[in-house]
Amino acid sequence: MISTATETRLEAVAQLNDRCRQGFDRTAKIVMTRACLGALSNGTLASEAIAQAHVLQALRRYTFPADCPERDHGQFELSGETIHFRIDYYDASLEWGSEDPADASVTRRVLTLMLREDL
Repeated sequence: MISTATETRLEAVAQLNDRCRQGFDRTAKIVMTRACLGALSNGTLASEAIAQAHVLQALRRYTFPADCPERDHGQFELSGETIHFRIDYYDASLEWGSEDPADASVTRRVLTLMLREDL
C-alpha cells in the first residue's frame, strides 16, 4: 500500500512531467537524437522542422499506461518508427541529479526523444 505522502509526491512529479511534455515548463529542455530526427526526415531543414513538429504533436497526445505513475517515459509509433522518450531530473545548473523532482524550484527537466538504438 502506498502512503498518502508518497501518492501526493508522485502526483506532483507527474503533473510537472506533464507540463514539461506539453511544452509549458520554461525551464525544461526537449531534445531529439540525430538518429531519431534522421529516421523521420530526408535531411533537409524543412523536413526536419516538419518531423520535429509531428513528434512534438504525438508526444503531447501520448496517453500513459496505469503502470507509469510518474509519467516520465513511454514510446509511440510515428511514420513507421517507434519513438522512445524519457524525462530526467537535474539540478538548476544541469550538472547533477535533482534532489527533489517534486520541487520545480530546484529541478530542471530534460525530455529526450530517441530511437531504440539510442537507448
